[in-house]
Amino acid sequence: MSIDREELLQRVRSALAEVRHPATQVDIVASGHVRELGVGDDGVVRFQFALRPDDPGSLVREARTAAEAVEGVARVKIDVVLPQEVQAAPAQPRSGRPMKPGTVPAPTPDPALARGIAHVVAVSSGKGGVGKSTVAANLAAALAAAGKRVGLLDADVYGPDIPLMFGEKRRPRVTGARGQEKIVPLEAHGVRLMSLGFLLEDEQPAIMRGPLISGILRQFLEQVEWGELDYLIVDMPPGTGDAQLSLVQTINVDGAVMVTTPQDVSTGDVRRAIRMFERVKTPILGVVENMSGFVCPCCGERIDIFGEGGGRRLAEDMHVELLGGVPLEVGVRQAGDSGSPTVVAAPDSAAARAFREIAAKVAAAVEGVPAGA
Repeated sequence: MSIDREELLQRVRSALAEVRHPATQVDIVASGHVRELGVGDDGVVRFQFALRPDDPGSLVREARTAAEAVEGVARVKIDVVLPQEVQAAPAQPRSGRPMKPGTVPAPTPDPALARGIAHVVAVSSGKGGVGKSTVAANLAAALAAAGKRVGLLDADVYGPDIPLMFGEKRRPRVTGARGQEKIVPLEAHGVRLMSLGFLLEDEQPAIMRGPLISGILRQFLEQVEWGELDYLIVDMPPGTGDAQLSLVQTINVDGAVMVTTPQDVSTGDVRRAIRMFERVKTPILGVVENMSGFVCPCCGERIDIFGEGGGRRLAEDMHVELLGGVPLEVGVRQAGDSGSPTVVAAPDSAAARAFREIAAKVAAAVEGVPAGA
């Protein structure tokens, strides 16, 4: 069946024109967000989406949904780009590591938000369920055990697991004069903690849209009394949405640690997340392969439940470092549920050793020194 490309193109353009920017109420076609719109003989719709600093990431999803709903569209491919006006000054990460060709700079973050914080590291993934928060918690605890001053910001507002993993249920206190209040982070296992989970009642869901997420993230950076930190570890929500974009637009990020499991469905999502960070000029510090293999405690046989070598293949294909593999151990789950990260609860376990090695590599990459130096 042949496709009338011109007629389909007009219907797609009309559908996209129904999507309006929440702040300006101008449709995304008239505003210039949609660029180079085209339709192939195969019914595949392609266009660029110019994402500006004040745009919610959900705008891209709305555009995709609108185009996919048009009858006759087989698939939608969107290339998210930053506008030309923010491509002028090629910024370098604070670690001084060179950026890959083809990247574009993110909007200039506010340096006042990073005052007193030497390094910011995001822990991210393309999908949920890969143990991202477990990696973030153990990375923070391992750095603290190595003598670093560490903060852990739980930016996963929809699933704030850090309070459980650190065994904290208290409410943080507030200090300062009226109008100048600051939230004092809680501290456990040598790590300063802030999470939306500390502010919600048990089992209360966080129901919010993109702009609110951005606002909460900025509040946690601006209105929390972090003090002097060597590292602020940010546990990101899964995916490539508002929280990720807001973070790199708000504060200088030294790099991102990408968490995956060995299986293809996980590594495929992480590839897209890596590309997103590259587009906003955030260095990728490396890949952590979580749940990389299970060693039977009875017979010692290794079983690759989620496949084998996916993290290494991903790192090689994306030209980034494989920071390490964390074995699948019952103790990791038990430690997280009991409120004590594995590097604290079972420091001699294989998983704890892996987390410490990963932390050392992250510190070396950020600080620009050889691992173990």
